[in-house]
Amino acid sequence: MSEVSAPPVDPASMVRSRRYRALLVLAAVIGLLVSLASWGFLELVHVIQVGVYKDLPSDLGYDTVPGWWPLPWLALAGVLTALAIERLPGRGGHVPADGLKTGGGATQPIELPGVLLAALATLGLGLVLGPEAPLIALGMGLAILAVQLVRKDAPQQVLGLMAAAGSFAAISTIFGSPVIGAVIIIEAAGLGGPTLPLVLLPGLLAAGIGSLVFIGMGDWTGLSTSAWALSPFALPTFSGPGWGDFGWTIVLAIAAALAVFVIVEIARWTTRVVSTRPFVLTTTAAIVVGGLAIAFNQATDQPTDAVLFSGQDDFAALFKSATTLSLWTIALLLVFKGLAWSVSLGNFRGGPTFPALFLGAAGGLLAGHLPGFSETPAVAVLMGAGLVSILRLPLSSVVIALLLTSKAGLGVAPLIIVSVVTAYLTTEALSARSVSVAEAAPAPRGEAAKAGTPPPAA
Repeated sequence: MSEVSAPPVDPASMVRSRRYRALLVLAAVIGLLVSLASWGFLELVHVIQVGVYKDLPSDLGYDTVPGWWPLPWLALAGVLTALAIERLPGRGGHVPADGLKTGGGATQPIELPGVLLAALATLGLGLVLGPEAPLIALGMGLAILAVQLVRKDAPQQVLGLMAAAGSFAAISTIFGSPVIGAVIIIEAAGLGGPTLPLVLLPGLLAAGIGSLVFIGMGDWTGLSTSAWALSPFALPTFSGPGWGDFGWTIVLAIAAALAVFVIVEIARWTTRVVSTRPFVLTTTAAIVVGGLAIAFNQATDQPTDAVLFSGQDDFAALFKSATTLSLWTIALLLVFKGLAWSVSLGNFRGGPTFPALFLGAAGGLLAGHLPGFSETPAVAVLMGAGLVSILRLPLSSVVIALLLTSKAGLGVAPLIIVSVVTAYLTTEALSARSVSVAEAAPAPRGEAAKAGTPPPAA
């Protein structure tokens, strides 16, 4: 007897249904709860950063922050992150070297303590990652918990729908717009097709309510969201590109893709090394990040904070000091922060987005001195290229780069699109070649023996 297939879902009729309207109400409530929790999480991260790296040295009698100051705090971050990864459910969340993906199953409520511990240690104590991945996990986990408290036997489709709505609400405001968060979640989760509106409507509703919550909490408490929310950069106006701009765009996009590919490969190598002795080597990896920050400070007399943290609240200072920083200092910043980002990507928990944007902006300030090129297109091009090289999300990368450079005018839009496409294709080609080389390489002797085949003769 042939198996009877289920009738196809009619999205239009489902949207009109009473049950779906009830889900929209539930999405609004989840948006409210998740946004409150996300606001609290981001404020706690900010309080830890300010308390550890600004207030505490002064309280202990230091006129300036000692050069060695990051080391004990980063070592503590390593211990706490290793504890979350090795001892708590969920392994502290996803590995940021893999980009920003929401597939592979939603974060479950039981995994939230490990995710939050690893994220607070990573973000609060100075590792080079951002908050977007922990926020997505927080939104998913809290949404599922809320649904299960209302109805323990809720269908998986409802849990998945509300988990997506929770992630919309959690990530919406760190990019200054609920729509940007929606684009990222849609592309990262691979949503699409005729059922997209079923997910999009509750997600946008939750994100919109989340934005109101963030604004209201900021006004009520007096705590500013400027510490973690991005807004368009003050860049010189750019009227439109010429042929030379397109030429530099292609060259720089390929260079950015190559650089990010190397950074990710180093990150994955450090992951394999650290996993052999997680507690000792995770702490060592954190101290290495501190050593890179101290080395940058000694080489340039710039603060260690320039290398530490995600960079999301340092853009204004970077652009303001661009005219006084030497090209050599900017180049060293790219090298040291790039290496610190690589170690953080492979061994800690957070999002890869903000460091990629910061390094793209710094690289743009350097590339703006190329003949026939200027600062605004250079920053826009390298931010878009760097972002798509790590996220593998072309549409999100274009939208974010456009948002952050919108004050300079829409003349940079064609260059951003070309850079994102070029960097994406370059990254895909490099990744495919890397996989081919790995598959062609002979298996280690131990693995060959386990497979029952003799190792190659020495």
